[in-house]
Amino acid sequence: MFFMSSAKSEMVQPDAALPGRAMAIPTAQNHFVYGTPLTADVPAGHEVAMFGMGCFWGVERMFWKLEGLTSTMVGYAGGYTPNATYEEVCTGKTGHNEVVRVVYAPSVITYDDLLRVFWEGHDPTQGMRQGNDCGTQYRSGIYTYSDEQAAAAEASKTGFELRLKSAGYGVVTTEIIPVPEFYFAEEYHQQYLAKNPNGYCGIGGTGVTCPIGTGA
Repeated sequence: MFFMSSAKSEMVQPDAALPGRAMAIPTAQNHFVYGTPLTADVPAGHEVAMFGMGCFWGVERMFWKLEGLTSTMVGYAGGYTPNATYEEVCTGKTGHNEVVRVVYAPSVITYDDLLRVFWEGHDPTQGMRQGNDCGTQYRSGIYTYSDEQAAAAEASKTGFELRLKSAGYGVVTTEIIPVPEFYFAEEYHQQYLAKNPNGYCGIGGTGVTCPIGTGA
């Protein structure tokens, strides 16, 4: 969250990425806010989504506050280094993004609802940075689990980009790709701002309203 070198704003090439490790790094056993087991499992009747919006501490807090979510977790995805550590991700040599993976009940909250939080919760025009946090790990990304999610993400990007341009913002730089492998971040990162209420959060939106679900 305090690694802001512009030298880390170019994606590492696969053959130059750190090698990582075969074993997963330790993480939390339970969700600090919900009190439930912290697992990648998706219960029956639930769905999963994944987003990158900058520093994952603040992003996770946005989502765990929503009604209809049954789990949130932070980790690394979109790069080349298996089971990378936070220190490795911060070098810019893993290609990973800081991401939040959320499990939700579509009977209570829809994927479009989550997309609205995504678009309005950060500035998706900043490329390899978010606010003062610079580097490839802070890029904007939507990682889709189905063709339906991909179509919804692309449609929402088109609609929101028009709103942003009207407000004087540039081109949306959000990557929208099929979900890559998710690697849990270390225990202390999970629900960090619930454990540290006065902790750093560099996330902020543009103030532009996303037109999803408004008929626009």
